[in-house]
Amino acid sequence: MKEINQSMPPIKNPRVGEVRPSQIIFSYGVGAIVDLPHLSVLVMGLDDWTVDAGLSRVIEEERLLRAVRSQLGSQVQRLLAPPAVQTGNRAIDLRNDLQRIGVPVALFPRWMLCPRCQCLAPLSDGLFTRKDDYFHPERTRYVHSGCQTDKHPIVVPARFLVACEHGHLDDFPWVEFVHRGPTTCETQLRLIEYGPSGEARDLIVRCETCKQTRRLAEAFGEEGRARMPKCRGRRPHLRDVDPQGCDQQVRAILLGASNLWFGDTVIALAIPTESAKLAQLVANQWSSLQQIPSEQFITLMRGMKPNPFGDFIGYSDSEIWQAIVQRRAQEAQGEPDNPIDLKGREWEQFAHPASYTASPDFRLREVAAPSGFASVLKRVVLVERLREVRALIGFTRIDAPNEIGMQPEGATQRRMALARKAPAWVPAAEVRGEGIFIQFDEEAVQRWSLHAATLQREAQFSLSHTSWRRARRLIPPEADFPAMRYVLLHTFAHALMRQLVLECGYNAASLRERIYARSPSEPDATQREPMAGVLIYTAAPDSEGTLGGLVGLGEPEPLRRHLQAALRDAMQCASDPLCAEHEPSLRGTTVHASACHACLFAPETSCERGNRYLDRSVLVPTVEREDLAFFE
Repeated sequence: MKEINQSMPPIKNPRVGEVRPSQIIFSYGVGAIVDLPHLSVLVMGLDDWTVDAGLSRVIEEERLLRAVRSQLGSQVQRLLAPPAVQTGNRAIDLRNDLQRIGVPVALFPRWMLCPRCQCLAPLSDGLFTRKDDYFHPERTRYVHSGCQTDKHPIVVPARFLVACEHGHLDDFPWVEFVHRGPTTCETQLRLIEYGPSGEARDLIVRCETCKQTRRLAEAFGEEGRARMPKCRGRRPHLRDVDPQGCDQQVRAILLGASNLWFGDTVIALAIPTESAKLAQLVANQWSSLQQIPSEQFITLMRGMKPNPFGDFIGYSDSEIWQAIVQRRAQEAQGEPDNPIDLKGREWEQFAHPASYTASPDFRLREVAAPSGFASVLKRVVLVERLREVRALIGFTRIDAPNEIGMQPEGATQRRMALARKAPAWVPAAEVRGEGIFIQFDEEAVQRWSLHAATLQREAQFSLSHTSWRRARRLIPPEADFPAMRYVLLHTFAHALMRQLVLECGYNAASLRERIYARSPSEPDATQREPMAGVLIYTAAPDSEGTLGGLVGLGEPEPLRRHLQAALRDAMQCASDPLCAEHEPSLRGTTVHASACHACLFAPETSCERGNRYLDRSVLVPTVEREDLAFFE
């Protein structure tokens, strides 16, 4: 990461730290705050990134690129990995311009606190001096040269900010807060801590000039939020103010709060879309090949080193050119499918494994359903190889995108832009792994869905879902409700993932779920096949997800044992009877029934709906209910 001056055009300044490339998508994307040992920095927008030096690898995935274009516009041309330079174990020499390549960041918040004299001031006041260590970027720091208590103590960022639900972020209004409104006082602030807890109730802001004081606890809670000013619409990652303004009331938030940044990503599995091998090779690299003007250009490029057509060994220039022409003709006829419906094409491959096209990143093998489950489980497919690609298209604050809604039109209500202008590229990351796909019997699912107890439970979940969205001021509040089919599949996936983690030694965060749920009653269902299946897979940047361990668990006998254990454990919970008696809440705080951290909840990165729409009683009988169970 390299720092830029937030109030001026980007400049080449020293590095201040390092993060892994995958963290730019999952944890520290555009608009996120990165905590360094002595600093806190904000990842800047795409306008400030350097991606033209050949240091950002193009990630090929045509289906995902079309999905991104459908949401951000047709001007998006590429999916790029974050820029990075391989330094190995060598010391960083910042005199080399290549070592300055990285993700641009700016200091944020701009207010700093001296832990010795409790002086609280912005960097613009000039009270703090920056100390750089060019060969150890993590030691970059600010010191208080004029401190009366200690000699050059290291200052720390003020740990309170303000944000709103529309993604805006700003420094805490320290001056207005302590003076209870605008003032002309020549303010000199101190943040005094009167207790050992470090909580807001033990912190007091004091102005040394006019002796005004105020407890920081008055900025928190619903009453405290009503006292805070209106949002100014600041977008510090873009170094501007939102031209559309903002009508929200800001809320005080801690610097390291987990709800300060949520990446809004689009996820796709790399599946073959063509039956012929050459056509599939062209489709895999279409974002690069679509600009080729003629066959002679292919001949010229194949004579270069490195050869960009290394994957096309065995095919002549004429054959490659004809495949490109055919692909262009297909593009001219229109999109082959709905770009938003990424799961639909994946379902076609998993549900019909006999006709799938193998590729280096996609390999399936169907096995028999476990004995004793043939009446409810139609198919088990071992995904021996898969590649997951994620593209970052924006971010939200306060509420996660999956809490706002799974449909794109719902997420755009709160999504913050990555750049001031429409971006021509977006950051992306790819990981490889393996998985187990389990398809439910459609007739069994439909029979269970029509039971009176199931319909009653669905009405409860619908009311809870509406209350959840109404509490977050999402319009319309009843939109984007998944049916009980989704609750069944989602709960089953969590129960099985938990069993695999506990029994087989997988890290809880190394397993992920992908739910395929589409009811025959949904719009356009007559033109699309109903879906009822789950994919549990590993997709981690390390070796744990690619060693074949998960595929081995999907064989008929091991899978039978793990399914029986997962369902047996779901019948009881350490928190019973409280867990089993839990009903879908109407207060807008939760959207789950019989589920908790002791039985079904999964890590945030593993669940696609934030641990909502879960209910153990839809799987097996519990101490509270026996009439909802899908599995006898």
